[in-house]
Amino acid sequence: MYATGMGVPQDRAEAAKWYRRAAEQGRANAQFNLSRMYAVGQGVPKSEADALKWFRAAAEQGHAAAQYNLGLMYADGRGIPRDRAEALKWWRAAAEHGDTPAQYNLGVAYDYGQGLPKNQGEAAKLYRLAADKGHVLAQVNLGLLYDQGQGVPQDYVLAYMWFNLAGSFGAQLGNKHRDALAPRMTSGQIAEAQKFSREWKPVAPGAAQAQ
Repeated sequence: MYATGMGVPQDRAEAAKWYRRAAEQGRANAQFNLSRMYAVGQGVPKSEADALKWFRAAAEQGHAAAQYNLGLMYADGRGIPRDRAEALKWWRAAAEHGDTPAQYNLGVAYDYGQGLPKNQGEAAKLYRLAADKGHVLAQVNLGLLYDQGQGVPQDYVLAYMWFNLAGSFGAQLGNKHRDALAPRMTSGQIAEAQKFSREWKPVAPGAAQAQ
């Protein structure tokens, strides 16, 4: 309430006080909210060490967004020495709990062999999980795999669909790849891809997804 000003004047310092009380009682959501406040210095002095402490506390309880953010801190070396393996460990945990950005980041790691053995089939599965929830960069990268036939059977229709969807959400890179692909397609293929784009519906976070 104090954090957002719902029903009371907004007071981030007061919000931090109540989050801390709940965090110290082991409540993962409060630990996560407190860690974000420390990460940006809202209501408390900015402190990467305290952000790391509370992200870790929530992450160890299975809080997906905390796991993702803890992975980011390891990846960027914020408040802790940079450690790609630890970043990937926490992103994997977050991805398994359905965190969309973690699914995308882990997909990139497999796609380009960054800290993991290169496996574009695994990358495609992870991109699909994120793309189904509207993550535009995952949609672009999944489109590229279909375009090039890497990790998945080559399929221009699906590549065009994913590029087109990404473009419809504002990703100019999606439009660029779609327009580059179109000359290699028949008019029938383009019409089918456009139909798939119109019929596509995002999967709600937390809903079951096909892999």
